[in-house]
Amino acid sequence: MENLRILLVDDHKAVRGLLRHLLEAEDGWIVCGEAGDGDEAVERSQSLRPDVIVMDAVMPRRNGFEATRDIIQNTPGIPIVITTLYEYPEFLRQAQVAGALGCVGKSRTTRLLIPAVRSAIDHHPFFPPLS
Repeated sequence: MENLRILLVDDHKAVRGLLRHLLEAEDGWIVCGEAGDGDEAVERSQSLRPDVIVMDAVMPRRNGFEATRDIIQNTPGIPIVITTLYEYPEFLRQAQVAGALGCVGKSRTTRLLIPAVRSAIDHHPFFPPLS
């Protein structure tokens, strides 16, 4: 997809920087906004209307699963890929139940995030085993 607009959500600024670098290395992909917690993610998804959201699972105020459910309810049609440092099979299930189209363990982000985002924008699920 040309000119893919991505909302990047993670409570660690350094992680957002690394993910931004990885995502914007793809031709035509831009991070149109960032959020540091689930509440900001919900607000920015409504104001920015990104093409896809890359969302951390564990954050303060509202976690990524709760924010995903709220975004899907309030602004349906935006595909969401969850990233997680805690690579437990339960997180895959929670991501699916929340309505995310993908879930990637942060230990494999450099290999799997781009394919996960590509699948999500095509509305195909991407849930490789986390560990």
